[in-house]
Amino acid sequence: MTRDRHTVLAPPAVEAPVELLPGAAPSPPTGRARLLALLRHHQRLLVPLAVAVLLLQMAVAMITTAVEQTPTIDEPVYVGTAAVYLHEHSLRLNPEHPPLGKLIVAAGVAAADPHFDRHFEGNQGQVGRHLLYESGNDPWRLMLWARLPVIVLTLLFGLVVFAFGSELAGPVGGLGALALYAFSPDVVAHGSLATLDVPAAGFVLTSVWLLWRARRQPRLCLPLAGLALGAAVATKMNTLAAVPVLLLLAGLSVWHARRTSAPGARRKLLVRAVAGAALVALVAVAVVWASYLVVDPRLRWTPTAGQVPVVHGLRGQLAGLLPFPEAYRDGMRMQFGLENAHWEGFLFGRHYEGSLWYYLPAALLVKTPLGMLALWAAGTVAFVTAHQLRPVAPYLLLPTAVLLAAAMEGERNFGVRYAIFVPMFGALAAIGVLALRRRWVPAVAAGLLVFVAVSSLRTFPLYLPYANEAFGGSAKTHEWLHDSNVDWGQDLGRLADRLRDRYTGQHVWLVYKGSGVPSYYGIHASDPRRQPERNVRGLLVVSDSSIAKATGRLAVLIHTSHEVDEVGHSITIFRR
Repeated sequence: MTRDRHTVLAPPAVEAPVELLPGAAPSPPTGRARLLALLRHHQRLLVPLAVAVLLLQMAVAMITTAVEQTPTIDEPVYVGTAAVYLHEHSLRLNPEHPPLGKLIVAAGVAAADPHFDRHFEGNQGQVGRHLLYESGNDPWRLMLWARLPVIVLTLLFGLVVFAFGSELAGPVGGLGALALYAFSPDVVAHGSLATLDVPAAGFVLTSVWLLWRARRQPRLCLPLAGLALGAAVATKMNTLAAVPVLLLLAGLSVWHARRTSAPGARRKLLVRAVAGAALVALVAVAVVWASYLVVDPRLRWTPTAGQVPVVHGLRGQLAGLLPFPEAYRDGMRMQFGLENAHWEGFLFGRHYEGSLWYYLPAALLVKTPLGMLALWAAGTVAFVTAHQLRPVAPYLLLPTAVLLAAAMEGERNFGVRYAIFVPMFGALAAIGVLALRRRWVPAVAAGLLVFVAVSSLRTFPLYLPYANEAFGGSAKTHEWLHDSNVDWGQDLGRLADRLRDRYTGQHVWLVYKGSGVPSYYGIHASDPRRQPERNVRGLLVVSDSSIAKATGRLAVLIHTSHEVDEVGHSITIFRR
């Protein structure tokens, strides 16, 4: 069959009709041939319909999650900062992250039009808490509006995954990649929150896709790739690790697009490749500056005493050399300072101080559907070994490897959200299985996709604490991991409903890890850590992250209590 010039992997071939002898009667087509002919005839309708169905189920999952969850730990900071951007045009809050992700959240905050108290003074956490709970606003409504722009952006990244996959392996490959993306519990969980992780990773993915397209259309796609890369860097600073790789890929794309066998052309081609990479870098830098200028055209930034740590060595030199506004460079210094702080982690039942280099791979092993892991592994092997996949392998595998290596070096073992780019790029790497020319591959791949979909749908709408079947499912995640992997403060509203429905009138002792205000939701509780053990009687309610790291009096209280209930797989209720 004729292969589209944009595809790396040819889609499965349709059986060709058998040549007939003169005068021979035509044999009736087989059932498989009729089915393939019917699918080919209706492909223009079926493919967009399948894309719409996959994105619709993802949208329903994310919106339902956004409606039912109370604010997670980081969200009030970003929502409060977005409100400050809108009303004060000030960079004073949350300088450790660039502005673009919060400007995206600000679109929803602006639509909600909450009351904003210009006279309130406090740190970024206090501003968010005051906006949500102390200014006469409805936190349920405000959080939904703040989350909606991120949800829309996550769905648009799904279209990027489909387009990229279709260019690599035709409509079948595009739909397979989109299915893996749309059913990824981690992408659904964090794509439904007003946070920065999914937008940053999605912009990197979009830039890589555009760089791949630049092999054919460099003049159009290189500037667009620079815009996407700049958006990533202007959303979260951890994406800086991917910049050298993407600039290298930009030069590679130009080299491929302009290569010629003319004598003496190699030096000119090298110059063009360097110029292409420089163009991407310049556009990216311009986007970062623009994101700060949108917030404050005068770029007013005066850090408070002690706010920005002094960073020595290579890190300090790197922060000083970046061609970005001073607020960005100070934000990077603050990130380095956070890396030097004392942190604790929890992995596979072990509470430890510091960090473990293998934390993220281990956490991904727990929180990724088993079918997805199998497809990632097989696809990655195919990209490394299959000759026809070599052109695209650097575009998919190098950024993922570099970003993952950088994240593994981090000191904050808080969750797979620091590696949310892995399921995004992994969805595309998985279609490498189509290069395995075996009759059983399509059936096995389809079966694994169905397994992924079922595993993902079973956890609806509790996507944040998802764990695959090998680790006992979502109800057991807290035994293996903590923090944003399972309990990020998202179930305070569900806890209020449970206490009202089942435990009315009983005294509640609460250790809640989150940014919500329990009293707003009708939870009137005492802190058991401030009372002698003998006085703590009734219901002891503890966030699972607090259980994972419990020491001293809290550990004694937990061990001498009887577990009676759980809420959202993130909060445990004991009776004393």
